[in-house]
Amino acid sequence: MSILKGKRAFYLVSTMLMGAAAPFGAGIAQAQEAAEDTGLTEIVVTAERRAESSQKVPLAIQSISGETLAKTGYTSVTDLQYTMPGVQYDPTQGAAFQIRGVGSTSFDFSNAKSVSVVVDDVVMDGQRANGLTGLVDIERVDVLMGPQGTLFGKNATSGVIAVTTGKPRIGDASVKASASFGEHDERILNGTVNIPLGPIAALRVSGFDQAYDGFGRNVTLNRKVGSQHEYGGRAKLYLEPSDKFNLMLSGDYAYHWDSSVRTPVSGQPAAVTAILNELGVFPGPKSADTADSSFGQIATEEWGASLRLNAKLGDLDLTSITAYRVTRYDNATPASLVPVDRYAYIPFNNGYLDTQKVSQEIHLASPSGGFVEWLVGGFYNDLRARQVQLQWGTLGAPLYTNGVPASRLFALTGAIGVDANASRFDAQNETMAAFGQLKFNISDRLSLTLGGRYTHDNNSQGLDFITVDPVPIAGYTPIFVGSSAAPAIDYGKVSGDNFSYRIAPQFQVTDNVMLYASYSTGYKPAGIAFVGNKYAPYRDETVKAWEAGIKSEWFGRRLRVNVDIFRSDFKDFQATILTKIPDGNGGLLDATVIGNAGGLRTQGVEGNIAVQPVRGLTLSGALSYTDAKFTDYVYNATTDYTGSRLTNSPKWSGTAAIDYETEFGSGFEVRAHADYAYRSEYWTVVGQPTYSNVPSYGLVNTRLTFALPSKTVEFGVYARNLFDTYFSTGWQNYGALGLLHYTSPNARRTVGGFVNVSF
Repeated sequence: MSILKGKRAFYLVSTMLMGAAAPFGAGIAQAQEAAEDTGLTEIVVTAERRAESSQKVPLAIQSISGETLAKTGYTSVTDLQYTMPGVQYDPTQGAAFQIRGVGSTSFDFSNAKSVSVVVDDVVMDGQRANGLTGLVDIERVDVLMGPQGTLFGKNATSGVIAVTTGKPRIGDASVKASASFGEHDERILNGTVNIPLGPIAALRVSGFDQAYDGFGRNVTLNRKVGSQHEYGGRAKLYLEPSDKFNLMLSGDYAYHWDSSVRTPVSGQPAAVTAILNELGVFPGPKSADTADSSFGQIATEEWGASLRLNAKLGDLDLTSITAYRVTRYDNATPASLVPVDRYAYIPFNNGYLDTQKVSQEIHLASPSGGFVEWLVGGFYNDLRARQVQLQWGTLGAPLYTNGVPASRLFALTGAIGVDANASRFDAQNETMAAFGQLKFNISDRLSLTLGGRYTHDNNSQGLDFITVDPVPIAGYTPIFVGSSAAPAIDYGKVSGDNFSYRIAPQFQVTDNVMLYASYSTGYKPAGIAFVGNKYAPYRDETVKAWEAGIKSEWFGRRLRVNVDIFRSDFKDFQATILTKIPDGNGGLLDATVIGNAGGLRTQGVEGNIAVQPVRGLTLSGALSYTDAKFTDYVYNATTDYTGSRLTNSPKWSGTAAIDYETEFGSGFEVRAHADYAYRSEYWTVVGQPTYSNVPSYGLVNTRLTFALPSKTVEFGVYARNLFDTYFSTGWQNYGALGLLHYTSPNARRTVGGFVNVSF
């Protein structure tokens, strides 16, 4: 979709929503008389560790229910970026979320995430993991914008994505199942069972299996590129022996596999381009084909357990959350592009990452409604990671000549003068914190919230060189030549202490209109990195953030309008860029490096609207304008990024949705849904190089559902990316291989059908 077409579509949907709202006041009386329902559904969140209406929380929050999320047809937690303006996901350079344009993506294992993904109050901070695979039995997702820490266990300088899954229900025996089948051999299978266990307990078990074929092709191996398969499950046991005590024991497992590898766009050596063309591969921004002799793939396993205890101590509520999690991430991403007997670059590029973490959070809260409401808590988190990385290459020479393998390979993960061929990184991130919040209800309409957090961090990382048996990987034993000198310092540890705080007054103008403002600070700890085997520590990151907004509901909760303005100023922002390191053969390779940018500023306006003009019809939309730039980033004497935009940060992003449902006299029900997501152009590499530009685009999804009178069976059709809009998700200059890119399964149309059953 061209920029012009994208803007036209976005303005069209915005006009539709505003047009629906314009006559709202005139026709609302008749609508209220005709309707039996109570208007828009109230959104209940626990952003301040208490269940309350989102409209009463002095904080910018974007929420989506599990039911609404299912209507979009999206299947991954990373797809949340298409449902909430201001949220982005970067699949490159370590992969991570961004909020309001800000987030760190890094291959450094001691680097903390700027955006925390929290599932059922457990922080999912494992490297290369989002903590949630598959969107089965989701109750809701809340995105808390801006620095968080005074009420959440883990500090987050950009925001929190809080996911709440279904809770076991005592006395309710129920089964829900869903099956979807679509183009590209897409299948999505979900199931949830709720089992009552007497009068005080219940068990809830959910599972999923989903897969699709990629739309790229490895012509040498005759296999699809970009395919995916995921499966897993979650079990929750809930016990409530009395109204003063309950516990939840949870366990989950998920497996993910994909073949979403980089494919060529332009700038390849002439000989490589000729070979690709000969084999039927024509590089370009819309091509996802390759001809590599080796198949690129990534496999991830995640599992964990948590225990949540809630006890009533008089009028006080005591909560304890204990968690243990394990992640395994194995990747094989060869980089030769063509058969290795004709040309090879880095034919062996494998990584094996294992992480494990334990965490403990405890907090004590006062009852609500008094002059002072308070909460105090403590948090401990110990995350450990071990990564073994091997990169063996010929850097341009064929791997095989007349059937004979190359006798020598450059070990880019080795070191000069060291008898080894792989790097092993051992990292530990340890956090201890105490946090609390006071809310003074000065009057029925005026309140003031004060929050604080003290954090102590210990982050360490070491680099060692080991020998990995090459026979299972390469099929023979070559001589390995290190590419860079061994580090003068092979281990480092940094400790940090920080006090961050939040001040937030709010004023209830009427029962349904609230004004609020906030000033908050945030902190992300320092870390240890190794770049080209060189010891490269970086400083901690801090932020000062301002926000002010209005939350309002009108006409008996048939119109909801929320608007906020924000600004965040970061100091020593932990940024990732490309730099050059020796390849061992007299040349240079691009490598990612994390370092501190002196200053960064993000500011903008956000708003959302929801309208229910008549019974059964709901219109909703959200819009975000974000101006995120480096205000001080001089990388070296010849490179100054000051004034350039942050990566993966569109100025404009927005969503719009239309839902309509009606029931006939027979009880037969029809529901229709359409949604649109738009984002303006952005760049995926620091400094806004032209090659990394992603033009603006918009995605349209539709869903038509028919429900039988019994309400136990639903069926229908869906279309994701209805107009088949193509876009790339990331660009990378990969040394002599030229410009490569990543693609997304959402960058093509998928049409299918589904059946849901419940009883």
